[in-house]
Amino acid sequence: MKRKILPLLAFMVISATTLAQTIVSTTPENKKVILEEFTGIHCVYCPEGHAIAQAIQNNNPGEVFLINIHVGSFAVPGAGEPDFRTPFGTAIANQSQLIGYPAGTVNRHYFSGWAQNGGTGTAMSRNRWTPASNLTLDENSYLNMAVEANVDVQTRELTVHVEGYYTGDSPEPSNKLNVALIQNNTLGPQVGGGMGDQYVHQHRLVYLLTTQWGDDVNTTTTGSFVDRTYTYTIPADYNGIPAELADMELVVFMTETTQEIISGNGTFPLYTNLEFQDDVALKDIKDIPEQCVNAVGPTVVIQNTGANEVTSVAIEYSINGGTTHTYTWNGSLTSLQYTEVELPAIAFEFAGTNNVEVTIPNDEDNSNNQVTTSFNDAQEYVGDLTLTITTDNWGSECTWNIKDYEGNIVANGGPYANNTTITETITLTEENCYTFNLIDSYGDGGGPVTLEDSNATIIYQTNGSYGSGESKNFGYQQVVLGTNTYELSNVVMFPNPAQNSITIANAENASVAIFNMLGQQIAQFRNIATTQQLDVANLTAGTYLVKITKEGASTVKKLVVSK
Repeated sequence: MKRKILPLLAFMVISATTLAQTIVSTTPENKKVILEEFTGIHCVYCPEGHAIAQAIQNNNPGEVFLINIHVGSFAVPGAGEPDFRTPFGTAIANQSQLIGYPAGTVNRHYFSGWAQNGGTGTAMSRNRWTPASNLTLDENSYLNMAVEANVDVQTRELTVHVEGYYTGDSPEPSNKLNVALIQNNTLGPQVGGGMGDQYVHQHRLVYLLTTQWGDDVNTTTTGSFVDRTYTYTIPADYNGIPAELADMELVVFMTETTQEIISGNGTFPLYTNLEFQDDVALKDIKDIPEQCVNAVGPTVVIQNTGANEVTSVAIEYSINGGTTHTYTWNGSLTSLQYTEVELPAIAFEFAGTNNVEVTIPNDEDNSNNQVTTSFNDAQEYVGDLTLTITTDNWGSECTWNIKDYEGNIVANGGPYANNTTITETITLTEENCYTFNLIDSYGDGGGPVTLEDSNATIIYQTNGSYGSGESKNFGYQQVVLGTNTYELSNVVMFPNPAQNSITIANAENASVAIFNMLGQQIAQFRNIATTQQLDVANLTAGTYLVKITKEGASTVKKLVVSK
């Protein structure tokens, strides 16, 4: 009888163990990819590497997991720059035998003929990451992994539950389990990124819960089950960079020794112990540049700061205390998730400094239901423009362009020779709103640059510290003053703002043209009287330019129509 009981007990133990495997599959799977990218904020080609890695992940959802390791000389921050490095990066990079940046490893595997160092290194240049990932995804794995995690938002305690199941034998008697904490959506500088200090850094390694090389796993044969739970209190910051709980991600993987990654997995944590059940916060409102068109749409960031899912938010906004507009966002935000919402453009009356107010409805916490910002009217300039550029030792990196309100390039220049001063004369053919864009392809700025109008009024100026580039919005008027300028200086226009009509005085026999802010002529009057009333009742509310011309002399006045 005892001989029968023992197999039965063994069967019961095996069954209980199988039932305990709540998240990992016991069915053989293919390998998942862990792509470790070695990068740095001063690496000009690293943004291209980021894009390649992201594309690999996007094309293989749930099968590819990215870890960006900021390491090496290109990751050393300058004054005032964030330090994205960790204590773990150097050893991982050295093991890969990389010789340049960006570099990447796919499952820390050596791919014959693809090593960046031409030998046996696991680091590869970015052109190899996609084919290496595709090969890996097609291979059978003898290990399945799964992970789940949660964060207590009050204590910042992270709990990570990892399971593994061996569907085959490992060639090594001991493997190593690794748990990496990743942070996304961190704004910062990035040479070559073209976004100044607003580059969005993703998949950034901030901590290894299992230390440098992982936690030993000593049962590595077919049928072995691994079940580990880790706890870790996430600090307020890493190297002074805020550790935003909402941006955290977990990537887990198993290595045969410290090199070959068998497979892995990843997850985003759930958030518990939130203070409120139903609460939405206006997390941020994006800066608005100077405007010369009297319509603008603010961009805000809304965040679910409650325990329950948010699927709809009514957002109210106004400019300069004008009409309140409502936009309803629809989507899905779970706890601590956030998203940008670009609100439709609304008209406003120029006020020099313009104030924007955005609110959301009352909820459990009303202290986070309002954000405000302000922006200025763009200045208007006249005549031909003069652009003066002094290049540094890398003039080939410097280019520029001017775009009209619709985004069309109307003038451009560069690249240029090194250590040279260039003077460009720019003639704009239409009264319009324009944007001057100065660009440095490497991202480290250059020499001094000045853009000014025919009156020597400075539109834009820099000493050369413009990073990847800077932009300046401005308005432009085609004002040509003749010998009768004094005569037109007495011209007056009232009322302003106007509703149905305006009166122009002291402009006998003059011609009057009205333009919208796109530079399109929408009305014209000829040979007006000394005091002439003009009908503007058919104009929609907004800002217009009124050009008054007499005997070769012109003046332009801004008109606001309100309804």
